[in-house]
Parts: sequence; C-alpha cells; structure tokens
Amino acid sequence: MPKAHISIFFIISVYLSSENFTRVNSQSQGHWCIANHVMDNERLQKNIDFACSKIDCRIIMEGGSCYDPNTPLNHASVAMNLYYQAQGRHQRDCYFEGSGLITVIDPSYACCKYQYRGSCYDPNTPLNHASVAMNLYYQAQGRHYWNCQFDGSGLITVIDPSHGSCKYQYK
Repeated sequence: MPKAHISIFFIISVYLSSENFTRVNSQSQGHWCIANHVMDNERLQKNIDFACSKIDCRIIMEGGSCYDPNTPLNHASVAMNLYYQAQGRHQRDCYFEGSGLITVIDPSYACCKYQYRGSCYDPNTPLNHASVAMNLYYQAQGRHYWNCQFDGSGLITVIDPSHGSCKYQYK
C-alpha cells in the first residue's frame, strides 16, 4: 500500500478551505489585514484616515519604512493592518466597510515589515510553525491518529505543548 504524502501546504490549504476559514482565531499562526485591491482611492483614504486617527502611522509617512510604494493601496494596507493588530486581530477590526481582507500570507516586503502579534509565531522556526499547523489540522479532522501521520513526521503527545502565550488548540 503506498504511503500518503501530506505537505504542510496541503494541510494549511485543507484547513483554510474548511468551514473554519471564516473564524479568526487569535491563537492561530498568522493573520494580517490588507486592503482589497479593487477598492477606489477614496475608500482607501477613508480607511487610512480612520486607522491613523486611532494608531501611530508614522511608518507610512515620508521617510517611514512602508512609505514606498507611495500608493493609497499600500498605505491603506499598512494602516489597516496596524489597526487590526492593535485591536486584537478580530475579524470585525478588518472589515472597513467591506474593504479589508484577512490574509495568512505575510504581506511584508523589502524594509516594510507588517506588524504581527501572533501568540504562536515565536519561536520563528520551521519546527514550531509546522507543529502548530499540524495540530490545527489534527484537531480540525477529529483527532484521529491517522490525521497525525504526516509521512511519519507527526507525533501525538499527552503533554500539552503550549508555551508562553502560545496555547495549542484542543477540542
């Protein structure tokens, strides 16, 4: 019988395509808020104005690490994410009248590092990130031993692997 080869990308894709996608879990690996690229500049400017009235937006001002590219889309994405992170990463805090999108792909570029306050991000190692992702998949699939095989790389433990503020999901 051939072995099943399951990649972390596949696991994350399955998890995100499941009904759990609409839930934003502040204990999960990584979520950032960005502006929807189809929004007009007027809406984007309103988002910038709102977010920057609540949080420090010097990062998108001239000379800031996220100033370039100097576009409403870029500045809105950075400002919206700063607000979203500061508010605790709740789905409602990325709504912006329907113009915000939550992404699990880090939108950082060059010197512009999008803020992220995920409780399970550190330590920033493949082992830690894979462990969190594999546990999310295992839990979402009903905690069956075969959902923790991962071509021999998964282990089921009876000891809670939570550390610091990173609390592993347990259903």
